[in-house]
Amino acid sequence: MPLDTESLGSLRIERSIATSGGGNRMGLYIGIAVVLLVVAAGTWFFLRPKPTEVSTVVAEADSSGPSLGTSVLNASGYVVARRMATVSSKVTGKVLEIYVEEGMEVKKGQVLARLDPENSSTMVTMAERELEAARRNLTEIEVRLADARRNLERNEALVKQQLVSQTALDTSRAEANALAARLAASQAQVKVSESSLAMRRIDYNDLNVRAPFTGVVISKDAQPGEMISPMSAGGGFTRTGIATIVDMDSREVEVDVNEAYINRVKSNQRVEATLDAYPDAPLAAHVINIVPTADRTKATVRVRIGFEKLEPQILPDMGIKVRFLDDQPVQTASPATGPRIRIPAVAVLPQGDMKDRHSHPWSTTSSFGLKWRCPSSWPHLSTSTEPSPIST
Repeated sequence: MPLDTESLGSLRIERSIATSGGGNRMGLYIGIAVVLLVVAAGTWFFLRPKPTEVSTVVAEADSSGPSLGTSVLNASGYVVARRMATVSSKVTGKVLEIYVEEGMEVKKGQVLARLDPENSSTMVTMAERELEAARRNLTEIEVRLADARRNLERNEALVKQQLVSQTALDTSRAEANALAARLAASQAQVKVSESSLAMRRIDYNDLNVRAPFTGVVISKDAQPGEMISPMSAGGGFTRTGIATIVDMDSREVEVDVNEAYINRVKSNQRVEATLDAYPDAPLAAHVINIVPTADRTKATVRVRIGFEKLEPQILPDMGIKVRFLDDQPVQTASPATGPRIRIPAVAVLPQGDMKDRHSHPWSTTSSFGLKWRCPSSWPHLSTSTEPSPIST
């Protein structure tokens, strides 16, 4: 039987059609997967946890230590030195050398400067020669007086023997008396010459300008080659001082207190002094006295305050604030307590009301009703609304 080729051809499978249908299904699967990924990514983006911005603030201590007591009056003034002198020379002269600089410590009697000694040395030499001449003149008169007295004794003996006249005796007596008077005058002249020489030597020694007391040089007011004089001279070319010295042991505080509040101040009252340059280092002090006069233009009374201990950082003319304290005894703080710490109110997280202030052993509620937590070992903390430096 012959093979029916047309019937066999109808039974053949078309490969292109099968391949095309499978490709469409695969693309559909891929599209669905892409959509699911996009949806998942969008959901995660919108539902992801937001990043938290953290900022920190600086807590500051109220002071470096506990207060010395309760204040009854506040005032401000300046540090002054009770012993301060601008040292000058006793004589007028040209500055030859200066041996000090600012900040140098000097002892009493130490030479600060030396003036040109040329003129003074000449005057000393002249006074020495005048004294020598006076002494030689005195020696001559003493010799002549001794001879006149011998002649007088001889004439007195001869008059008794009536060998010379009374006139010769009177003449020898007058000569002896005159020489005795000249001798007394010559002795006085010698003393004058000695005094003149001593004065010239003092002037010569005064060319060395010395420190009147122990202290510190705070100002150098002259230079070698300039003229110096104990009194002011016209023209402005003559200096009146070599250097200014301050006795650092005489430092104290002077404040002007309003006369309406002077009744709160008394002698030996405790005072807390704080230098403007060192606000975190209060100094113990006491009232020395109240100056018994008032300034009618300012309606103030001057009060002198002495330091309990003179510290190196206390310098003359520094600004200072003082707190006059009451008579209550100072309460000694525990060493573990430490200084009071101030925290800005913006750094405190509100949690509940005032009834929960002791609900946690590590929590503390501020005076603003705000609650924060800290370890129990921290020092006493307090909040403050004052701005503080913030670091992020």
